Amino acid sequence: MDRRFDVAIVGFGPSGAVAAALLGQAGLSVYVCDVATDVYDKPRAISLDHEVMRVFQQIGIADAVAPFVEPFTPSEYYGVDGQLIRRMTMIDEPYPLGHTPSMVFSQPSVERVLREYVASCAGVHTELGSSMVSFTQDAGSVTLLISDGSANRYSINADWMIACDGASSTTRSLLGIELEDLGFDEPWLVIDALVNDQGLAKLPATSVQYCEPQRPCSYLIGPGNHRRWEIALHAEEDPVEMASTDAAWRLLSRWISPNDAELWRQASYRFHALVARDWRRNRVFIAGDAAHQQPPFLGQGMCQGVRDVTNLCWKLAAVVRGEVSADAVEQLLDSYAVERRGHVRELTTRIKQVGAVICEHDVSAAKRRDAEMLKACDGVVTDTPRQDVMPSLTAGFLSNQHGSGRGTIFPQPQIVLGGDAVLLDEMTGAGWRLVTDGQLQIERSMLARFGAIPIVQLGGVGARGHGDVLAERDGVVASWMDRHRCHAALVRPDHYVFGTAVGDAEMQVLLAEWSQYTSRSAQGA
Repeated sequence: MDRRFDVAIVGFGPSGAVAAALLGQAGLSVYVCDVATDVYDKPRAISLDHEVMRVFQQIGIADAVAPFVEPFTPSEYYGVDGQLIRRMTMIDEPYPLGHTPSMVFSQPSVERVLREYVASCAGVHTELGSSMVSFTQDAGSVTLLISDGSANRYSINADWMIACDGASSTTRSLLGIELEDLGFDEPWLVIDALVNDQGLAKLPATSVQYCEPQRPCSYLIGPGNHRRWEIALHAEEDPVEMASTDAAWRLLSRWISPNDAELWRQASYRFHALVARDWRRNRVFIAGDAAHQQPPFLGQGMCQGVRDVTNLCWKLAAVVRGEVSADAVEQLLDSYAVERRGHVRELTTRIKQVGAVICEHDVSAAKRRDAEMLKACDGVVTDTPRQDVMPSLTAGFLSNQHGSGRGTIFPQPQIVLGGDAVLLDEMTGAGWRLVTDGQLQIERSMLARFGAIPIVQLGGVGARGHGDVLAERDGVVASWMDRHRCHAALVRPDHYVFGTAVGDAEMQVLLAEWSQYTSRSAQGA
């Protein structure tokens, strides 16, 4: 085995597997190690969203994971006296990213699909049952000391290293990176069960948040007959004893009995809100649970890890392939921590706000909460789309022009192609691209000054695709551009918007900013 790689990845959970898949797809040489020898056979994450599914689409596994994914049901919140106080639902169609916005999934099955894809990448070498013991780095590389689980130790050399080694990250510890506590620390019990038809008939038809001071609880409808309960523990309760079979059935007796289901997993956790103070030390990056932990109330834990590596991997691939001008390399790589740390902090703050509704333990305060929430909606609970809580990027590798679309994730419409509809990314790929609504006159001579960048011109609903113009089926991009008052968007490889333009002059500024980042060789000069 060649012991020199472009990138070494420590940890082969969902974040590490997605990183390996993206880098392998980009043609890089990648080393991956994980102390476990197989996929963990019980569910930990249970939900994912359309942004993650779009990444799976990019990798080429969306169809393969589809059998293990289902739409998330609405979530109903019930207050102290059992009254409905909030209802969170899906945003309406047409879906902005081309996929169901909120989903539940079977983690072991989806991880196996991911690993099968990674195994098909010629440049990715995976070693299971092996762990990183230590590492050193210098100006040009990182050297990892690997243990194969016995007495054998050997070195791996890589240009860059990504640590996806979990909440108790060895890498984070070796780097001395501290975690910032965002102020959430509670003991909970998570119970997963496979419920039979008799049991399913007893259970709610939607997911439920029981916002009850004496014992806050979340009931989640997973794929197939998988059901999950997340149940708050009291301070005096022993987490180990509460995770026993007998204790689990005592807690579940409100809903089902042992005749109704088979316990799949019981695990006690402390739900935290933690964010690493540093995400990069020279040639080493941390991602996923190694970089952050958040309460589970919007099901964003695994999604956040996938966002991390999707953000990082296109930047590393561009650097390794020499597509970045020398004076922009550090800015680009530093933007990973700037963008992801800010996004994680903001989303975790919003998750905590959702959690505060669920986790109020004082009865009087909970009654006031219920009254205020019902007063705010005039006593009629309306649907709140889950995706409304997702923040944009506000700082990092973005245009200096501050249009409202800057830092948002660009939509993926259905494109009319003959009698069929095809998702836009299937036609354009996931590189840099300039997307316009056809309102701007793009001069090829102008583009030539800035290098080769793909141009995607979209017509609105009812437009006929002809020449270089693509017709979108539902007006998703047209609506997006109208909302953000622009006619063009420069989109990054991770689908986030670098910047927007209203007219030709702004578009030239956008392209000039982009050209400062791009190396002369990448521009074809």
